[in-house]
Amino acid sequence: MLSLVLSRVALAAVPFLLWFLWAAWARRTGRPMGSTPWPWLIAAAGALISLSLMATAVFHTDNRAERYVPGEVRPDGRVTEGHFEPK
Repeated sequence: MLSLVLSRVALAAVPFLLWFLWAAWARRTGRPMGSTPWPWLIAAAGALISLSLMATAVFHTDNRAERYVPGEVRPDGRVTEGHFEPK
């Protein structure tokens, strides 16, 4: 779950990172810079997150025809992972 949240946060940071890298490069080369386009950066981040959520819904496997087998604690203390089995 944490990896999903972190990947989406990283995806939202991409437009900001690209803008600030470009702005730093433009300042070093002496190009005139305007103000930071915050609404455009926020919209681009929102669009990337929306696309990732849609891709998750489209490419996520369907497990409705399967039965969930929960994890168990074995007599030796090991824990088996839960998994899906065909019905």
